[in-house]
Amino acid sequence: MSFAGLRVLSLESRRAAEIELLIRKQGGDPFVVPSVKERALADHSDAFRLLERIESGALEMLILMTGVGVAFWRDVITERYDLNRADEALRRVKLLTRGPKPTAVLRSSGITPEVTIPEPNTWREIVTALAVRPERKFGVQEYGRPNQQFVDALQALGAKVETFTLYRWEMPEDVARLREAVQRLAKRDTDVILFTSSVQLEHLFTVAAQEDLADEVRQALKEHVAIASIGPIMNETLAEHGLVPDIVPASPKMGPLVYAAAEQSTEAIQRKRQSA
Repeated sequence: MSFAGLRVLSLESRRAAEIELLIRKQGGDPFVVPSVKERALADHSDAFRLLERIESGALEMLILMTGVGVAFWRDVITERYDLNRADEALRRVKLLTRGPKPTAVLRSSGITPEVTIPEPNTWREIVTALAVRPERKFGVQEYGRPNQQFVDALQALGAKVETFTLYRWEMPEDVARLREAVQRLAKRDTDVILFTSSVQLEHLFTVAAQEDLADEVRQALKEHVAIASIGPIMNETLAEHGLVPDIVPASPKMGPLVYAAAEQSTEAIQRKRQSA
């Protein structure tokens, strides 16, 4: 099956062109709206603190949550030191990567992580993997925001946890297209929405509230639009907003998300609109 001309909204930012092409190939009418900006911090103190903690031997294992975070960190260190210093530091500590993206950044420098977390690549799989390992001094390279649940779960294992903030998720500088996405949802001019990260939903509702359309958007998502969610963490964020995904791919990746949505959206929309 295909989207068969359904109007598909994606809030993807970094891979916007890629997801638009995938939607078109599956017969959808895409409206791709970048909703998140990844911004390296102006204050690089955490980046250099991480280098110092690795080189001093204070960390037994470094948990790398995102590829972009690793790349940002290496760029910052290279502004002051030779690139080899960053890579040599990474070779001095055991590394755990949350999925393929940070693993790929490491392997570009010939570095292999000690542990790679399998799908669905959430912090819960990390805690499960670390529960049976001997290390108890962890550094965590945060993704775009703090995750206190994750830190608490590691501490419950008896671990000492240090977090390092290297970048933040922010609103795009220009939110005009995000406002248009809100208006399309409120007017029910959208058939399918694809979510690849929790912050996309949060930014969508932030702009909806600014436009005084949050209730209309929520009702449209409940009654009219097929919601495709990339995986467990996204599902939890939807639940926090009183929403339930209609489509979840077997593998938490962008390609499988689009393919699953193309296959299941028509039926999901019919079921949702009939029951509204």
